[in-house]
Amino acid sequence: MNSHIKILGNKIDCFKGYPELYSSIFENYKAGKIQRGYVTVNNVHTMMLGFWDASFRAIINSGYLSIPDGKPLEIVGRLKGEKEISRLFGPSLMEKFIDWGRRDGLSHFFFGSSELTLLKLKEAIELKYPGTKITGMLSPPYKPVDEWDHKELIQSINAAKPDFIWIGLGAPKQEWWMYNHCNKIENGILFGIGAGFDYLAGNTNHAPVWMKKLALEWLYRLIQEPRRLWKRYLKTIPQFIFFASLELLGIKFRKA
Repeated sequence: MNSHIKILGNKIDCFKGYPELYSSIFENYKAGKIQRGYVTVNNVHTMMLGFWDASFRAIINSGYLSIPDGKPLEIVGRLKGEKEISRLFGPSLMEKFIDWGRRDGLSHFFFGSSELTLLKLKEAIELKYPGTKITGMLSPPYKPVDEWDHKELIQSINAAKPDFIWIGLGAPKQEWWMYNHCNKIENGILFGIGAGFDYLAGNTNHAPVWMKKLALEWLYRLIQEPRRLWKRYLKTIPQFIFFASLELLGIKFRKA
């Protein structure tokens, strides 16, 4: 059993690394202990969304697992005394699960992004991880989520009968979608993977290792996508540092 902690009221599950996470999910899935459920992959952005919005916090806390994607979450977890916590980068997590899933005969479904990105993603998987079982790929309609035919989308996923369902809609859209529709998925574990499709498809570059170790991956992403990300980072990073510091000092700043 893995341990878990709370960061600003949000549950975070703690694993030593990718192999331990994969083994936990695969063994429970194979044994039938979990046939469906969703996994959130969290960073500073989703922690602050959960901090300010009780309904979003409930999504994180109700999921099968809540994984620390951002390095700051690992740092806070260790300062809280949790030695087993490791930052598990979403795009790397997806690639490792695709790779190891070949050995275990697992199949995958990809939902999100554009048709072009999905095509590039498929080509990248076939080149890098030959033998991967891809049961389907689906790009969402180019219109507001409220206007999607969710029944049709879910029928497509269920018809493919995948083991792992990768949702690349971006936060918080993907978390809301998983929470609202998970119970209609007949079989398979959903992962809200954010920009994972773009990384493997080659649309987004990985940060240098030294930047990852220094928790500066956010800066590398900001350099690549300044117009889309600068407002988010300007708003969430200072808030997270402030409130996480208060929490570590034991200062109560809100009702539980």
